[in-house]
Amino acid sequence: MMTTQKEVRIAFWQAFDDNPNISRRKIVDYAGTGKMYTTGARCAFVDFVDRLARDGVISAALAQRVTL
Repeated sequence: MMTTQKEVRIAFWQAFDDNPNISRRKIVDYAGTGKMYTTGARCAFVDFVDRLARDGVISAALAQRVTL
């Protein structure tokens, strides 16, 4: 069972390491003040976290606070 945000992020990147549609590349955010991951990566991360929570791999509380 994963208990930290860091573990979830590591598991996500390992799971999608060979997926060409999911990139670690960052783009300029909507305000133009920083960087964010692409929409594909963010959507995949949300689905990944939801699946982990449903399967009982992470707690609901961790699922609510983990960010990419």
